[in-house]
Amino acid sequence: MMQNGDRVAVAVRRQDTHEIVVRPLPVARKFPRLGQMPFLRGTFRLYDTMALGMRALNASAQIAYPEEEQMSKGGTFVAFALAMVIGIGVFIILPLVIANSVSWLRLGNSIVFNLVEGVIRLLIFFAYLAGIRWLMKDIRRVFQYHGAEHKVVYAYEAGEELTVENAKRHTTLHPRCGTAFLMTVFVIAILVFSVAGNPALWLKILSRILLLPVVAGLAYEAQRFAGRNFERAWVRILAKPGLWLQRLTTGEPTDDMIEVAIAALAEVRTTEAGAAPVEAPTGCPAD
Repeated sequence: MMQNGDRVAVAVRRQDTHEIVVRPLPVARKFPRLGQMPFLRGTFRLYDTMALGMRALNASAQIAYPEEEQMSKGGTFVAFALAMVIGIGVFIILPLVIANSVSWLRLGNSIVFNLVEGVIRLLIFFAYLAGIRWLMKDIRRVFQYHGAEHKVVYAYEAGEELTVENAKRHTTLHPRCGTAFLMTVFVIAILVFSVAGNPALWLKILSRILLLPVVAGLAYEAQRFAGRNFERAWVRILAKPGLWLQRLTTGEPTDDMIEVAIAALAEVRTTEAGAAPVEAPTGCPAD
Protein backbone atom coordinates (compact mmCIF):
# COMPACT_ATOMS: atom_id res chain seq x y z
CA MET A 1 0.00 0.00 0.00
CA MET A 2 1.17 3.51 -0.86
CA GLN A 3 -0.17 6.87 0.28
CA ASN A 4 0.32 10.37 -1.10
CA GLY A 5 -1.78 12.82 0.95
CA ASP A 6 -5.37 11.62 0.56
CA ARG A 7 -4.52 9.36 -2.36
CA VAL A 8 -4.10 5.73 -1.36
CA ALA A 9 -3.64 2.66 -3.53
CA VAL A 10 -3.40 -1.05 -2.82
CA ALA A 11 -1.55 -3.29 -5.27
CA VAL A 12 -1.88 -7.07 -5.09
CA ARG A 13 -0.59 -9.92 -7.24
CA ARG A 14 -3.45 -12.31 -7.98
CA GLN A 15 -2.82 -15.90 -6.87
CA ASP A 16 -4.48 -17.46 -9.93
CA THR A 17 -3.28 -15.28 -12.85
CA HIS A 18 -0.23 -13.68 -11.16
CA GLU A 19 -1.21 -10.32 -12.65
CA ILE A 20 -0.83 -7.16 -10.54
CA VAL A 21 -4.16 -5.54 -9.70
CA VAL A 22 -4.16 -1.97 -8.38
CA ARG A 23 -7.15 -0.53 -6.53
CA PRO A 24 -7.55 3.04 -5.24
CA LEU A 25 -8.62 3.18 -1.61
CA PRO A 26 -10.69 6.22 -0.58
CA VAL A 27 -9.54 7.95 2.60
CA ALA A 28 -12.16 8.94 5.18
CA ARG A 29 -10.49 10.93 7.93
CA LYS A 30 -12.33 11.29 11.23
CA PHE A 31 -12.42 14.83 12.64
CA PRO A 32 -10.26 16.32 9.82
CA ARG A 33 -9.86 19.73 11.51
CA LEU A 34 -8.67 18.26 14.78
CA GLY A 35 -6.43 16.01 12.73
CA GLN A 36 -4.48 19.08 11.61
CA MET A 37 -3.87 20.59 15.07
CA PRO A 38 -0.37 20.03 16.52
CA PHE A 39 -0.24 17.59 19.49
CA LEU A 40 -3.86 16.57 18.82
CA ARG A 41 -3.36 15.26 15.30
CA GLY A 42 -1.18 12.37 16.45
CA THR A 43 -4.09 10.53 18.08
CA PHE A 44 -6.43 11.07 15.12
CA ARG A 45 -3.76 10.21 12.55
CA LEU A 46 -2.94 7.03 14.45
CA TYR A 47 -6.60 5.99 14.42
CA ASP A 48 -6.93 6.86 10.72
CA THR A 49 -3.80 4.89 9.91
CA MET A 50 -4.94 1.80 11.80
CA ALA A 51 -8.39 1.95 10.20
CA LEU A 52 -6.83 2.42 6.77
CA GLY A 53 -4.57 -0.56 7.38
CA MET A 54 -7.56 -2.77 8.17
CA ARG A 55 -9.36 -1.60 5.02
CA ALA A 56 -6.25 -2.19 2.95
CA LEU A 57 -5.95 -5.76 4.27
CA ASN A 58 -9.60 -6.42 3.39
CA ALA A 59 -9.14 -4.96 -0.09
CA SER A 60 -6.01 -7.03 -0.72
CA ALA A 61 -7.78 -10.21 0.41
CA GLN A 62 -10.68 -9.47 -1.97
CA ILE A 63 -8.27 -9.04 -4.88
CA ALA A 64 -6.02 -12.00 -4.10
CA TYR A 65 -8.82 -14.44 -3.24
CA PRO A 66 -12.00 -13.16 -5.00
CA GLU A 67 -13.72 -16.54 -4.75
CA GLU A 68 -13.54 -16.63 -0.94
CA GLU A 69 -16.01 -14.99 1.41
CA GLN A 70 -14.62 -11.77 2.89
CA MET A 71 -15.13 -10.14 6.27
CA SER A 72 -18.13 -7.81 6.54
CA LYS A 73 -17.91 -4.20 7.75
CA GLY A 74 -19.27 -5.31 11.11
CA GLY A 75 -16.69 -8.05 11.31
CA THR A 76 -13.95 -5.61 10.41
CA PHE A 77 -15.05 -3.26 13.20
CA VAL A 78 -15.08 -6.10 15.73
CA ALA A 79 -11.62 -7.23 14.61
CA PHE A 80 -10.33 -3.66 14.87
CA ALA A 81 -11.79 -3.19 18.36
CA LEU A 82 -10.47 -6.57 19.50
CA ALA A 83 -7.00 -5.73 18.19
CA MET A 84 -7.07 -2.46 20.12
CA VAL A 85 -8.10 -4.19 23.36
CA ILE A 86 -5.47 -6.92 22.98
CA GLY A 87 -2.79 -4.36 22.09
CA ILE A 88 -3.54 -2.25 25.17
CA GLY A 89 -3.68 -5.34 27.35
CA VAL A 90 -0.43 -6.88 26.13
CA PHE A 91 1.74 -3.80 25.55
CA ILE A 92 0.37 -1.36 28.14
CA ILE A 93 -1.24 -3.21 31.05
CA LEU A 94 0.84 -6.43 31.11
CA PRO A 95 4.24 -4.66 31.50
CA LEU A 96 2.70 -2.50 34.22
CA VAL A 97 1.39 -5.50 36.14
CA ILE A 98 4.75 -7.30 35.87
CA ALA A 99 6.68 -4.27 37.15
CA ASN A 100 4.12 -3.69 39.90
CA SER A 101 4.55 -7.27 41.15
CA VAL A 102 8.11 -6.42 42.27
CA SER A 103 7.77 -4.94 45.75
CA TRP A 104 10.86 -2.73 45.72
CA LEU A 105 9.73 -1.21 42.43
CA ARG A 106 6.13 -0.80 43.56
CA LEU A 107 7.20 1.07 46.69
CA GLY A 108 10.17 2.90 45.20
CA ASN A 109 10.95 5.83 42.95
CA SER A 110 8.37 6.48 40.18
CA ILE A 111 11.04 7.26 37.57
CA VAL A 112 12.83 3.97 38.21
CA PHE A 113 9.47 2.15 38.16
CA ASN A 114 8.50 3.63 34.81
CA LEU A 115 11.94 2.99 33.35
CA VAL A 116 11.75 -0.70 34.28
CA GLU A 117 8.16 -0.87 33.04
CA GLY A 118 9.27 0.66 29.74
CA VAL A 119 12.10 -1.84 29.34
CA ILE A 120 9.67 -4.72 30.00
CA ARG A 121 7.29 -3.25 27.41
CA LEU A 122 10.07 -3.11 24.83
CA LEU A 123 11.17 -6.68 25.57
CA ILE A 124 7.60 -7.95 25.12
CA PHE A 125 7.32 -6.02 21.86
CA PHE A 126 10.65 -7.37 20.58
CA ALA A 127 9.64 -10.92 21.51
CA TYR A 128 6.30 -10.48 19.73
CA LEU A 129 7.89 -9.19 16.52
CA ALA A 130 10.60 -11.85 16.53
CA GLY A 131 8.04 -14.56 17.20
CA ILE A 132 5.69 -13.69 14.36
CA ARG A 133 8.61 -13.09 12.01
CA TRP A 134 10.24 -16.45 12.50
CA LEU A 135 7.22 -18.63 13.27
CA MET A 136 4.70 -17.38 10.70
CA LYS A 137 5.62 -17.78 7.03
CA ASP A 138 2.88 -15.42 5.82
CA ILE A 139 4.08 -12.67 8.16
CA ARG A 140 7.61 -13.04 6.79
CA ARG A 141 6.19 -12.37 3.31
CA VAL A 142 4.31 -9.34 4.65
CA PHE A 143 7.57 -8.01 6.09
CA GLN A 144 9.28 -8.58 2.73
CA TYR A 145 6.57 -6.53 1.03
CA HIS A 146 7.12 -3.92 3.73
CA GLY A 147 10.77 -3.80 2.69
CA ALA A 148 9.75 -3.51 -0.97
CA GLU A 149 7.58 -0.49 -0.15
CA HIS A 150 10.48 1.24 1.58
CA LYS A 151 12.90 0.57 -1.27
CA VAL A 152 10.50 1.96 -3.86
CA VAL A 153 9.77 5.05 -1.74
CA TYR A 154 13.51 5.69 -1.45
CA ALA A 155 13.90 5.42 -5.24
CA TYR A 156 11.02 7.85 -5.72
CA GLU A 157 12.45 10.34 -3.22
CA ALA A 158 15.83 10.13 -4.96
CA GLY A 159 14.20 11.14 -8.25
CA GLU A 160 15.13 7.86 -9.90
CA GLU A 161 13.17 6.00 -12.52
CA LEU A 162 10.90 3.51 -10.79
CA THR A 163 12.47 0.24 -11.84
CA VAL A 164 13.23 -2.93 -9.92
CA GLU A 165 16.98 -2.46 -10.34
CA ASN A 166 16.92 1.11 -9.02
CA ALA A 167 14.78 0.17 -6.02
CA LYS A 168 16.94 -2.85 -5.13
CA ARG A 169 19.92 -0.60 -4.45
CA HIS A 170 18.18 1.09 -1.52
CA THR A 171 17.82 -0.01 2.09
CA THR A 172 14.65 -1.42 3.60
CA LEU A 173 14.95 0.93 6.60
CA HIS A 174 12.98 4.19 6.38
CA PRO A 175 12.83 6.96 9.03
CA ARG A 176 9.08 7.62 8.52
CA CYS A 177 8.07 4.01 9.01
CA GLY A 178 5.43 3.12 11.57
CA THR A 179 7.89 0.80 13.30
CA ALA A 180 10.09 3.79 14.07
CA PHE A 181 6.96 5.59 15.27
CA LEU A 182 6.23 2.77 17.71
CA MET A 183 9.76 2.99 19.10
CA THR A 184 9.20 6.72 19.64
CA VAL A 185 5.92 5.93 21.40
CA PHE A 186 7.63 3.53 23.80
CA VAL A 187 10.35 6.03 24.71
CA ILE A 188 7.97 8.96 25.20
CA ALA A 189 5.59 6.75 27.20
CA ILE A 190 8.32 6.28 29.83
CA LEU A 191 8.55 10.06 30.28
CA VAL A 192 4.82 10.76 30.18
CA PHE A 193 3.79 7.91 32.48
CA SER A 194 6.32 9.10 35.04
CA VAL A 195 4.12 12.16 35.57
CA ALA A 196 1.48 9.90 37.14
CA GLY A 197 3.85 8.97 39.97
CA ASN A 198 3.66 5.58 41.68
CA PRO A 199 0.08 5.20 43.01
CA ALA A 200 -2.05 2.07 43.47
CA LEU A 201 -2.19 -0.41 40.57
CA TRP A 202 -5.71 0.52 39.45
CA LEU A 203 -4.73 4.19 39.30
CA LYS A 204 -1.63 3.30 37.29
CA ILE A 205 -3.75 1.35 34.80
CA LEU A 206 -6.23 4.22 34.52
CA SER A 207 -3.46 6.78 34.08
CA ARG A 208 -1.82 4.73 31.30
CA ILE A 209 -5.07 4.54 29.34
CA LEU A 210 -5.94 8.22 29.85
CA LEU A 211 -2.44 9.36 28.91
CA LEU A 212 -2.29 7.34 25.68
CA PRO A 213 -3.55 10.28 23.54
CA VAL A 214 -0.83 12.49 25.08
CA VAL A 215 1.82 9.90 24.25
CA ALA A 216 0.51 9.50 20.69
CA GLY A 217 0.41 13.27 20.17
CA LEU A 218 3.96 13.86 21.36
CA ALA A 219 5.31 10.83 19.48
CA TYR A 220 3.67 11.96 16.24
CA GLU A 221 5.23 15.42 16.47
CA ALA A 222 8.64 13.90 17.24
CA GLN A 223 8.37 11.48 14.32
CA ARG A 224 7.17 14.22 11.99
CA PHE A 225 10.11 16.42 12.97
CA ALA A 226 12.58 13.57 12.50
CA GLY A 227 11.21 12.73 9.07
CA ARG A 228 11.57 16.32 7.88
CA ASN A 229 14.99 16.91 9.44
CA PHE A 230 16.65 13.55 8.88
CA GLU A 231 19.63 15.21 7.19
CA ARG A 232 20.74 16.59 10.58
CA ALA A 233 23.34 14.39 12.26
CA TRP A 234 21.80 14.52 15.75
CA VAL A 235 18.37 13.60 14.35
CA ARG A 236 19.84 10.59 12.56
CA ILE A 237 21.50 9.47 15.79
CA LEU A 238 18.25 9.69 17.76
CA ALA A 239 16.39 7.88 14.97
CA LYS A 240 18.81 4.92 14.95
CA PRO A 241 16.84 2.72 17.40
CA GLY A 242 13.72 3.02 15.25
CA LEU A 243 15.69 2.07 12.15
CA TRP A 244 17.30 -0.88 13.93
CA LEU A 245 13.87 -2.12 14.98
CA GLN A 246 12.84 -2.20 11.32
CA ARG A 247 15.27 -5.07 10.83
CA LEU A 248 12.53 -7.15 12.46
CA THR A 249 9.59 -5.67 10.52
CA THR A 250 11.14 -5.54 7.04
CA GLY A 251 12.79 -8.17 4.91
CA GLU A 252 14.77 -8.22 1.67
CA PRO A 253 12.08 -8.45 -1.03
CA THR A 254 12.09 -10.45 -4.23
CA ASP A 255 11.91 -8.72 -7.60
CA ASP A 256 8.23 -9.55 -8.06
CA MET A 257 7.44 -7.95 -4.68
CA ILE A 258 9.19 -4.75 -5.76
CA GLU A 259 7.11 -4.77 -8.95
CA VAL A 260 3.95 -4.76 -6.84
CA ALA A 261 5.22 -1.87 -4.72
CA ILE A 262 6.08 0.10 -7.88
CA ALA A 263 2.56 -0.45 -9.21
CA ALA A 264 1.04 0.91 -5.98
CA LEU A 265 3.26 3.98 -5.98
CA ALA A 266 2.59 4.67 -9.67
CA GLU A 267 -1.11 4.89 -8.84
CA VAL A 268 -0.67 7.66 -6.25
CA ARG A 269 2.34 9.56 -7.59
CA THR A 270 1.81 13.02 -9.01
CA THR A 271 3.88 15.58 -10.87
CA GLU A 272 1.75 18.52 -9.80
CA ALA A 273 3.69 21.48 -8.37
CA GLY A 274 3.66 21.58 -4.62
CA ALA A 275 2.33 18.06 -4.25
CA ALA A 276 2.97 16.24 -1.00
CA PRO A 277 5.76 13.65 -1.04
CA VAL A 278 4.75 10.02 -1.21
CA GLU A 279 4.52 8.74 2.33
CA ALA A 280 5.94 5.53 3.67
CA PRO A 281 3.57 2.54 3.60
CA THR A 282 0.92 1.12 5.88
CA GLY A 283 1.24 2.01 9.55
CA CYS A 284 3.50 4.98 8.87
CA PRO A 285 1.56 7.94 10.24
CA ALA A 286 4.19 10.68 10.04
CA ASP A 287 4.19 12.67 6.79
